[in-house]
Amino acid sequence: MARRLRPEGLEFITTAPVRHVLARDVSAPVKTVYEALAYDVGNWPSWFSSIVYARSIDEGRGRLVRVQGRFWFRETILAADAPTAYAYRIDRTNFPGLRALVEEWRLTPLGTDAGAGTRVQWTFAADAVAPMRFLLRRGQRGLNQTFDTAVANLDRQLRDAAGA
Repeated sequence: MARRLRPEGLEFITTAPVRHVLARDVSAPVKTVYEALAYDVGNWPSWFSSIVYARSIDEGRGRLVRVQGRFWFRETILAADAPTAYAYRIDRTNFPGLRALVEEWRLTPLGTDAGAGTRVQWTFAADAVAPMRFLLRRGQRGLNQTFDTAVANLDRQLRDAAGA
């Protein structure tokens, strides 16, 4: 059953009851990583294995995402600040127990050279009913592994594309 979540803004990234902040360095330049996140939404399933379907909606102002387990999310883009920040909130979902969810991707160049690589930081900020909040807090290890694998896959994909 689909439910509407609380429409939080970017400030929720710092105030959410459950927050996970993960980071990993990649070899691709900031602009290339940003384009993969913000503009190539349909390609997310090729590098983020928990996502089985993703597409832009509402003329790029939102996304529709399906993840493993038959769960789906209708999202609104909160920030598309090329090339350093991309954030969205979940507006509607069939995922049980969520009250609010905002995710933010921050991209920082690793050096002064434009091609020196990128620090990719992902913040997962959520509120949920008490049992789900507990599970979200305890899920740090799994979230770390999912993030590390996804970003490593993205880095490999971007490196392969640059070499082609």
